[in-house]
Amino acid sequence: MRKYVIVAASVIMASCSNKKKADLLVYNAHIYTIDSGFSKTDAMAIANGKILATGQKEALEKEFDAKEKLDADGKYIYPGFIDAHAHFAGYGNSLQAVNLVGTQSWDEVLQRTRAFAQKNPEGWIQGRGWDQNDWADKSFPVNDSINKYFPDRPVVLTRIDGHAAIANNKALQLAGIKADEKIDGGEIILRQATGKINISSGENAIEKMTGVLVDNAMEKVFSKIPAQSQAQLSKALKEAEANCFAVGLTTIDDCGLSYQQMEKIKAMQDAGEIKMRLYIMLSDAPENYEYAAKKGKIKTDRLTVSGFKVYGDGALGSRGACLLEPYSDKPDHYGFLLSSPQHFDSVAKIISKLGWQMCTHAIGDSGNRTILNTYAKYLKGKNDLRWRIEHAQVVNKNDFQLFGAYSIIPSVQPTHATSDMYWAGDRLGAERVKGAYAFKDLMMQNGWVALGTDFPVEDISPFKTFYAAVIRKDAKGWPAIGYQMENALSRQDALRGMTIWAARANFEEKEKGSLEKGKFADFIILDKDLMTTDEKDLLQIQVLKTFVGGEKVYERK
Repeated sequence: MRKYVIVAASVIMASCSNKKKADLLVYNAHIYTIDSGFSKTDAMAIANGKILATGQKEALEKEFDAKEKLDADGKYIYPGFIDAHAHFAGYGNSLQAVNLVGTQSWDEVLQRTRAFAQKNPEGWIQGRGWDQNDWADKSFPVNDSINKYFPDRPVVLTRIDGHAAIANNKALQLAGIKADEKIDGGEIILRQATGKINISSGENAIEKMTGVLVDNAMEKVFSKIPAQSQAQLSKALKEAEANCFAVGLTTIDDCGLSYQQMEKIKAMQDAGEIKMRLYIMLSDAPENYEYAAKKGKIKTDRLTVSGFKVYGDGALGSRGACLLEPYSDKPDHYGFLLSSPQHFDSVAKIISKLGWQMCTHAIGDSGNRTILNTYAKYLKGKNDLRWRIEHAQVVNKNDFQLFGAYSIIPSVQPTHATSDMYWAGDRLGAERVKGAYAFKDLMMQNGWVALGTDFPVEDISPFKTFYAAVIRKDAKGWPAIGYQMENALSRQDALRGMTIWAARANFEEKEKGSLEKGKFADFIILDKDLMTTDEKDLLQIQVLKTFVGGEKVYERK
């Protein structure tokens, strides 16, 4: 009998030793793999930050010996969300400034700014998030009250879309801005002749200005703000990362940084200070092109740098988006390109030679047409270069086909539709607005589309992205039938747009975006199923845990 016991024990030990080693086995879950078949399973094994296998718990337990096991308690697991267009560093900085999102009047903007100033008594006062379209008086504000409260301290408060700002006279003086200045791709908003104060000063007097600066006109003011210290950057990014992990984001495309900013962020990643995976686009600047030519593409497990962010035109809310025909609510005003067509052509040539991605902000139908035609010159038909149009917000009906003809990737932000739907028709008119926020029409061109938020322009929540893409209503359920529902996405396609298609837009689909063997173990556990939850409950879904590379980086308390 003893002999048989020894033999049996030996067989068991041999069986264990033949098993492959795993760090973690996750089981008792509803796992959406987002593979090509959109398959589901109930368990996955992980080692060294990557997925070893997915399948049924019993089969994986026979194949793997796991150091740890995680019972998901029947909850729902998805690949970590990827935000295909955001401003991670900018969001972190906004957390250190006056939060003006949701203000219902100019008076509320002033109240929040004064409260912030009392707690932060030194240096520039910066804020972001106001939107005059949310106020009873939808005209741009004037800076009289800011001048009154802050005569000697510079103040600049940026509009929600980042394409306009209001500065007080102190900031305008430091920037040396003149009322009669002509700025390509920008506008200095002046007081009307029947304005709120009597203007008796000379031609270049600051008193002639409202303080509102649109697009390129903002640059002189921003250039005078002292550079951010490493400590300030570290604080901003850590706070931003914590918030993003809490909503299930594991990769973020940060659109438009200098190479110096990128290197600081990379150093923090390399030191383990931040764990968020980032796809960083360098901004359209000569020194960044020189850097790219010298250094080449950057690729680590946490960072990809292989694209450039170029700005085509302004934003619709501030009437800077470049339109083919005048604004319906402002005759004779077309908006403007932020650079000349010759500039776009010149940088497209540079980016093409470098073999990098060109990712261009285009909002208006004229802005989109200009960039699409520029791309066509260098892409020369179908390709796999994955040049992107960021926003693709208003597209002329004759231009949709250019996305498919030249394999141009639409990178869109669904919450722009539900934020703008109250007034977009006023700007564009009933017919032209049909070509706006046309996510399904854009998706059909190549068979896929990348989704993001554009935070801090919008909220960081991927659930709001999903809701806006699929349901196309605001949080109160308006409009009852949804906004332009002919361009709503299916739940499956919206989820793909936030995972595997967003990864594909970054040339990262072989390493992330789905839960498949060999890919990063970036996943989230939700309390409800995105695919089946009633629309009224979608915005209440909670992230229970977030994992990056198999490491838990967030758990809901």
